[in-house]
Amino acid sequence: MISAVGMWSHVLASVGFGGLAALLLWRPQQTSGSLWLVLACLITAIWAGTVTLAGRFGGSIGAFVSPAETLRSAAWIMVLVGLLSPTWRLRQRANSSFVIAMAMAVLVVVQLGIDVAHEMGLALPPHGLFAQFFLMSRLTVAIGGLVLIHNLFLNSAPANRWSIQLLCIGLVGLFGYDLNMFTLAFLGAGQSVDLFNGRGLVDAMIVPLILLSARRNPLLKIQMSRQIAFQTLSLGLIGGYLILMSVAAYGLGLVGGDWGRLFQVAVPFAMAIFAAVVLFSGRFRASARVWINKNFFAYKYDYREEWLRLIATVSHTDAAFGSLAERVVQSVCNIVESSGGALFVPDGDGGFGLAERWNYRALTVVSMGEQGGLTNFLGERGRVIVVDELRDGAGDYGGVELPAELLADQSAWLIVPLLHLETLAGLVLVQRSTAPREFNWEDFDLLRTAGRQAASYIAEAASQSALSEAQKFEEFNRRFAFIMHDIKNLVSQLSLVARNAERHAESAEFRTDMVATLRASVGKMNDLLARLAQHNSARLDDVRVMDLGEIVAAAVADKQVAYPALGMKMAAGPLMVRVDANRIEQMFQHLLQNAIDASPADVAIEVRCSAAVDRARVDIVDHGTGMSPPFVRDELFKPFRSTKAHGFGIGAYESREIVRSFGGRLDVASREGEGTTFSVILPLVAGGSGEKQA
Repeated sequence: MISAVGMWSHVLASVGFGGLAALLLWRPQQTSGSLWLVLACLITAIWAGTVTLAGRFGGSIGAFVSPAETLRSAAWIMVLVGLLSPTWRLRQRANSSFVIAMAMAVLVVVQLGIDVAHEMGLALPPHGLFAQFFLMSRLTVAIGGLVLIHNLFLNSAPANRWSIQLLCIGLVGLFGYDLNMFTLAFLGAGQSVDLFNGRGLVDAMIVPLILLSARRNPLLKIQMSRQIAFQTLSLGLIGGYLILMSVAAYGLGLVGGDWGRLFQVAVPFAMAIFAAVVLFSGRFRASARVWINKNFFAYKYDYREEWLRLIATVSHTDAAFGSLAERVVQSVCNIVESSGGALFVPDGDGGFGLAERWNYRALTVVSMGEQGGLTNFLGERGRVIVVDELRDGAGDYGGVELPAELLADQSAWLIVPLLHLETLAGLVLVQRSTAPREFNWEDFDLLRTAGRQAASYIAEAASQSALSEAQKFEEFNRRFAFIMHDIKNLVSQLSLVARNAERHAESAEFRTDMVATLRASVGKMNDLLARLAQHNSARLDDVRVMDLGEIVAAAVADKQVAYPALGMKMAAGPLMVRVDANRIEQMFQHLLQNAIDASPADVAIEVRCSAAVDRARVDIVDHGTGMSPPFVRDELFKPFRSTKAHGFGIGAYESREIVRSFGGRLDVASREGEGTTFSVILPLVAGGSGEKQA
């Protein structure tokens, strides 16, 4: 089979590897890795020489070609195993490279056994099946060698990769050439004479690469990576799957006839489709990662990879990656292979409101934590809550109570606190992962740490928002200074008219000019008032115990002159609250005007006053245009954001701050096209006397 060119090709390989073995052996210092390299070079030189002698003399020498080739491949596998073995830590966990190496050892023994049986003349029926099995074992060894090379390069420390990259390139060429040659033979094309003859020359080209790599650094440092373990498992599964498909195709070919050819085409295609479905399954990937972490590593996480992934997720600025809140949720969920979650942030009333959700469509809870000790528990202990344990009454959670709808949601899995400078900045509700998972201290520590990092991003964003609002207030103050200058000019002009009126009141011409001046001044003042609307900066300096119903009635009566459809329902008794009447009336004037502006003409607006336990409540209900949930959540109470053409956008913000300054809260419920209800809730005062408070 071998030609003269092929013999010279293998002579070159024999001389090259023999010389390389001598050079490596000549070095004064040797390690186990370098000795395996010497042995592999020596066996490769013997193999190439055996092929040459068999081609030249034939006879019994040809019987040694196959065993020599088996030992050649086994020797290079052992070089890779020797370099990878320091990373295995078999006393702690199993290792994918170790499993592959053991499989290669079994195949080498089987190949040697078949060679010995063949030389002894033992019958191995059926002959064709054993031949195909033998070729398949050669293919498997080549695939295993490529997987181990992949592990060797990516497991090595980054600072040492330069010293082994040439070795890896050379061995990829060696095993890759074998894979190509045996694949063609296995698929029925027979042994390629050209590929067989050129094999020695190709292997000889590897000699300089191995020599340079050995000179760079004989001591290689390898560090194990979880990502590489996952890739190794994937490559191993793909390689095994290809072998299985080849065996299936060969077996179906034995059937013969039209049915055999049909199945040879249809079955591999169906298996390929099935493999694609499995590999692209999120549940399969999640389960594979859990299995790898459980069986191959002493620790469940590669903390460097997890931290880099978290930073990369949260720090994206492209709008395509969602808002900061969405990215925060995603970064926490990625740790436990969850596909969805939600972020809750403090709502100002002691609880947490829903700020954003990420792929969590089944979520119905919009607030939590106002009661039930959740805020205190997360803020003081900083622990991750496993919702399943709360459902079962297990775990030490200090009597924490969650909303009933949250406990009923079986997809609710974890609650991760977001602590910033020991302050609870929010919490992330994590949706249940598609793969079953058990938690230990390592999961909780990583989730808590990730929560702190995410909280720092939220706090930074809040600081930036506060700074932006402060800058807007500063701009408003500058604009207010300009308006005050205009008012000063008007006052000066009117003062002059008043002084001249004393001397020229009898002049008809003066009176005409005076009327024109007054009209112009009134027009300018109306313009200034429109620009200053809802920006009264009255101080909280007249706090009294007063009847809230009377204050609301005064505001309603004032607005009824222009909008008769405005009605009011009084409470059964007085609603005594401690407030500044001017500021509270200003707040109700704004809310009523908003309801009027949002309502069609003559559509009823109802104001209802009531009392419940220790709280007074005033509901302003309109049936106007309404507002969308995103606008209520993100825009309504933000300063300088208004939907009105000439509005400054601080009315709703100021109204809420006024209510909060007296210990109350302002709630809003709205639906687009149906209307809006603003609810002012203030604490009642029992037995108030109405005297002025300091």
